[in-house]
Amino acid sequence: MTSSIITPPTTPATDQDQIFPTLTPAQMQRIAAHGHMRRVEAREVLVKVGAPITHFYVVRSGALDGVQPMENGETTFRTITAGQFTGEVSMLSGRPSLVTLRVREAGEFIEVDREKLLSLVQTDAELSEIFVRAFVLRRVGLLSGGFGDVVLVGSSHCSDTLRIKEFLTRNAHPYTTVDPDRDSGIQDLLDRFQFSADDLPVLICRGSAVLRNPTNRQIADCLGFNEAIDQTHLRDVVVVGAGPAGLAAAVYAASEGLDVLVIESTSPGGQAGSSSRIENYLGFPSGISGQALTGLAYTQAQKFRADVAIAETATHLDCAPKAYKIQIDSGEEIRARTVVIATGAQYRKLPLKNISQFEGAGIYYGATFIESQLCEGEEVIVVGGGNSAGQAAVFLAQTARKVYMLIRSRGLAETMSRYLIRRIEESPAIELRTCTEINELDGDFNLQRVTWRKDQGPTETHNIQHVFVMTGAAPSTKWLSGCVILDDQGFVKTGPDLSREDLAAAQWPLPRPPHLLETSRPGVFAVGDVLQE
Repeated sequence: MTSSIITPPTTPATDQDQIFPTLTPAQMQRIAAHGHMRRVEAREVLVKVGAPITHFYVVRSGALDGVQPMENGETTFRTITAGQFTGEVSMLSGRPSLVTLRVREAGEFIEVDREKLLSLVQTDAELSEIFVRAFVLRRVGLLSGGFGDVVLVGSSHCSDTLRIKEFLTRNAHPYTTVDPDRDSGIQDLLDRFQFSADDLPVLICRGSAVLRNPTNRQIADCLGFNEAIDQTHLRDVVVVGAGPAGLAAAVYAASEGLDVLVIESTSPGGQAGSSSRIENYLGFPSGISGQALTGLAYTQAQKFRADVAIAETATHLDCAPKAYKIQIDSGEEIRARTVVIATGAQYRKLPLKNISQFEGAGIYYGATFIESQLCEGEEVIVVGGGNSAGQAAVFLAQTARKVYMLIRSRGLAETMSRYLIRRIEESPAIELRTCTEINELDGDFNLQRVTWRKDQGPTETHNIQHVFVMTGAAPSTKWLSGCVILDDQGFVKTGPDLSREDLAAAQWPLPRPPHLLETSRPGVFAVGDVLQE
């Protein structure tokens, strides 16, 4: 087996100091009080790639390599020396290690149990800042370098390839891709892992398991996303949905010492996670991508020891007395003293008979870096007049040749923030079409042509292959099955919106009225887009 060493990208010294900081003797002494000293020998393996992370290490003397298996041997992408420490965000989440940690030079390491490290992160503000910042930046480095345990083989024009890419990207899991339309070495992979072109897309998980067009749940199971989470014991709080509102609820509850579990059907972030840039969110004057914003919130929730179960879908809420029970699609039941409904809303589909045929193959419901690369230099359409549509149009105009923005109304003033309207007006790449609707989609496997009409005028057909749909949203509340009171549109009613008749019908058992965000069931709350604005 051969070995190579990857030189990290050139970055300012201050950045490297944050990614791989050197601890002071006083800081190391505080850490040592939570663990013990361990003598290590050269070539000793402390953690294997794909194994659960159970310990955290600080090098007092000697050196440690971060190693990853590669096609023709292995790659050492970082050597940790005296005063430095191991770990990235998997240390917080408990997911399997993405690297092998092997001793380069014999010495003494401080070994700390992961559970004790999590306690230390919550009690020592200085060390918490150092650790969490380094963990996040190291994961960013793994993502940008593709240092993961996953290879995705599939055409960029395939909707399922796009779905898998988005699932891995929004769950911040590093991966590499092989596109059969571009990569000449595809046959070597087909032969080595014994699958055919008809099986694509294929996910090669940890160099051994071959998943043919896997579901999101199969990917999460293969990568051990939920292995460290106990879903059987009674929780103080269960949050259903990991969008901004759900993650905020998890952070606040977990930071107060409550036992919190978050259930997320796809990826943390919700609709906000697919926003290319958010500039009107408090605390980010220069703007931030939705994925970055919700990624930080996700890490923050894990820092306070909230568990986040990925690719688990709530199918029913049992509102019987005592502990509430949330049934998930695996057939298991999760018990909770308090439930927070944060399942958000989904963009409504255009009323076109064949729209499902092109979803993920020309019809998209989010505009991220992945989608922007698919339509670079081409014409695209954005449908919708809200802030999400405006953010998408401005973002896509950076790479697309032209962006047609189609809205049914006569202007944007009533539905969009003024700063976005100005950006749209000033962009030469964006053309706003008012009072206009799409009435036909055409293509074979992928979208090829779009026909639209303004008012009752003649139709126009354009050779456009990418349409971003960001219209009104419908609440994701079907799983509640009559457990809590909903309004006529399916949004959850809470607090003062609940009438006396509503509470009587729900048999509200307490002398006090529901709290502001409390539903018609005591201890069941709703936040975010499941509430009618």
